[in-house]
Amino acid sequence: MSRIAGIVRGSDPGALGHMLDAMTAHVPITRHALTLGPAALGVTTWRQPNLAVAGDVLTAVDSQLWSATEVIERYRRHGFVDALAHLDGDFAIALFDRSTGTLWLARDRFGIKPLYYSARPDRFAFASRPRALLALADVSSTPNRAFVARFAGLHYRTFDNQPRESPYADLGQVPAASYVEVRDGSIREGTYWTLSEQPDLTDDEATLAERYRDLLVDAVTRRRRVAVRPAFTLSGGMDSSSVLACSVRATGTKEHAFSTVYHDETYDETAEIRTMLDAAVEEWHPIRIGNPELADVIPKLIEANDEPVATATWLSHYLLCEQVQRAGFGTLFGGLGGDELNAGEYEYFFYFFADLAAACDHARLQHETAKWVEYHDHPIHKKSAAVMRTGLERLVDLATPGRCLPDPVRLARYRDTVQRDYYDLAGYEPVMDTPFTSYLKNRAHQDIFRETAPCCLRAADRQCSAFGLDVSWPFFDHRLAELMFRIPATLKIRDGVTKYLLREAMRGILPEQTRGRIQKTGWNAPAHIWFATGSGRELVLDLTASRAFRERGIYDVSLVRRLLDEHRDIVVEGRTADNHMMFFWQLVNLELWLGTLSTFTTFRTARTA
Repeated sequence: MSRIAGIVRGSDPGALGHMLDAMTAHVPITRHALTLGPAALGVTTWRQPNLAVAGDVLTAVDSQLWSATEVIERYRRHGFVDALAHLDGDFAIALFDRSTGTLWLARDRFGIKPLYYSARPDRFAFASRPRALLALADVSSTPNRAFVARFAGLHYRTFDNQPRESPYADLGQVPAASYVEVRDGSIREGTYWTLSEQPDLTDDEATLAERYRDLLVDAVTRRRRVAVRPAFTLSGGMDSSSVLACSVRATGTKEHAFSTVYHDETYDETAEIRTMLDAAVEEWHPIRIGNPELADVIPKLIEANDEPVATATWLSHYLLCEQVQRAGFGTLFGGLGGDELNAGEYEYFFYFFADLAAACDHARLQHETAKWVEYHDHPIHKKSAAVMRTGLERLVDLATPGRCLPDPVRLARYRDTVQRDYYDLAGYEPVMDTPFTSYLKNRAHQDIFRETAPCCLRAADRQCSAFGLDVSWPFFDHRLAELMFRIPATLKIRDGVTKYLLREAMRGILPEQTRGRIQKTGWNAPAHIWFATGSGRELVLDLTASRAFRERGIYDVSLVRRLLDEHRDIVVEGRTADNHMMFFWQLVNLELWLGTLSTFTTFRTARTA
């Protein structure tokens, strides 16, 4: 993995060096830089530097699949924007053309590789990580107030609703599937790839399953070919298991697999994972997560991420990455993206039902609702025909084909914990894209580009990078996405079972116990226990009692304390009610991150002294 950075027309000759220093401060990797006219571009890497100059063109690339030389060749052949259409996989690219005085930036189609920038009248700077840009003397570490408010009082799905923003007021972000052109002091942004409405494919089920299988195997194979000492994350679900099984099919050799396992049975998938071991695993590395000392671990996460981390899952991932590195591996494969492409989340049932209702397919709607109730009823999240109808009223606009609505229950749950004097969340409405006439497709599109995927991709990228690991997500292959956004909803969910076409594609590749498993635990962590008793609860009490917490004026402290007591009662007494673990995870991350922002000022002061 590389990190890239650069500056054009900067008045500080050492600026790029300071940026690269910031990115390598805690990671033992090398740095390389080249200049061409007013542009200075650099990379930090533990591989060969993906940096090249040829004539009037200088480029820096963060990609395992594409070299800087190849990017220059394609740029000369097609121009920058058209060249992007010929690149696949994961990449972030910076290219400076001295003949036109133009700097180009671009990010891959799903935003797997990060890219931020800071624009000033006299210079333009960019980097893979915020900390590189925060090392510049004219960039403030002041947080983005709207981001802080969303992180404090809303669901994690809102954090990336504005893909051009970052957690820092002074930094912008290149969105997924987008490019930025900087020329003569002006900045122009464009999109080079989109998922758009096309007719559903009408091939028979067997043909589509075979096409899906071939694409997924190829997506895994191409990425494995450039991987260094690969290892695989393995949960009990279909997605990570399918990626692992496709690699075994392609290479004929079993792989090393790493899993997080828990004493608490709520999220432990040990039994489900074991069904994969004989068929696909050379050696299984279970990483047992108990009751971690959050006051020690979360600051390490924040340092690796340059921002608060969205969900507790990523603490488990961080500890897993540490063990992957210690075991001597260099690339970590996983199944992220499978839920979005294959309608794997439980809430996708509502959007599937909406598509059936819009098509007036009442018989199938009744049948699928009955199967949903049969397979997925829950003590807290009850399933019934009445719950289905209420969900449709809340989540979709049946009068407008495909229009999904923000979930008002999700938005309102913790909104009042944020003081209106700090930021008024009462009128907040997330952007909901509607490129399709299908509710299910629009929900998946929303998750990929504005909700679930961005924060996960970012955390995985940063945490793997912190341990010298490359990261690979074969489901985020644009060919797979283009296929799955043309698959009928009835081939994604059938008879109350999600991921139907993936299950058919994996017939004969996955063990039947894994392929046929209906229940979904979900890759998560038992943070409900962490904040109910012991050091996690004490950490929240200490933070909320501090002078700094109160003086920030973000939270209603008395309401936060009431929620903490309620959370303890729910967990300790085993009450059938939703606990507040997500809220307290966000609070602790936010408060500890805000407390670190002065360190960037200290760093700048020290280097300019």
